[in-house]
Amino acid sequence: MTVYEFPLNERIRTWLRLEDLFGKALFFIREEDPRSHHAALLSIFEIVDVTARSELKSELIQELERQKSSLEALRSNPAVDSTRLGEVLKNITSALADIHAMTGKIGQHVRDNEWLLGIKGRAGIPGGTCSFDLPVYHFWLSQSPGKRSADLMQWLAPLLPLKGAGDIVLRILRDSGHVSQHTASQGLFQLMLGGRTAHLLRVAMDAPCAPEVSANKYALNIRFLSPDTIQKPRLCDRDVEFDLTFCNL
Repeated sequence: MTVYEFPLNERIRTWLRLEDLFGKALFFIREEDPRSHHAALLSIFEIVDVTARSELKSELIQELERQKSSLEALRSNPAVDSTRLGEVLKNITSALADIHAMTGKIGQHVRDNEWLLGIKGRAGIPGGTCSFDLPVYHFWLSQSPGKRSADLMQWLAPLLPLKGAGDIVLRILRDSGHVSQHTASQGLFQLMLGGRTAHLLRVAMDAPCAPEVSANKYALNIRFLSPDTIQKPRLCDRDVEFDLTFCNL
């Protein structure tokens, strides 16, 4: 089944974006082709841009500490797997130590690197990183894959504590949900929420269509679009069965 995730506030939206960007950066760093390493560098630039909000680090710390406090209270509960609980608490403690150890403004090591800033500026121009525009960058791309990978990890490493913290928070968020099964009549579905709130919605389905979600504290609306033509997706003209999960921290 294909799973679609829809964040319902800006914090979750940012953490999901970072999860996606870190995944791309690490994937392309493991590759050897110069074009893959170019894509990895662009992902690092995007991570730096997304993490520019000064409150991002404090939000992650606050959420980890809140989750740690809640989980600590479960130690005496006989229905809880103490071994698994201990592992989760250990991971949270480690992530908190790593993120507390981050000093200075997030991504400042990239902003202070004039060579990287030059590449970042040219990358915003269509075709702007050609060899005749950035010959020194072209020279770097011609180095061995091991050399390029080491450089990329050096630029990415100071940002990785954010990945560790975000991964834990998102895992807890996803695990909090309860799945319910529904059917969208002729591709349309509405659910009155009655004030019920959620931080993340997950829609899982194996039908040949894609959900488009709009939600507020009163109602959830989902339109299932059939991508028969990529230029203009149309409303699915049949009933669609799907799993819906409300996730909360």
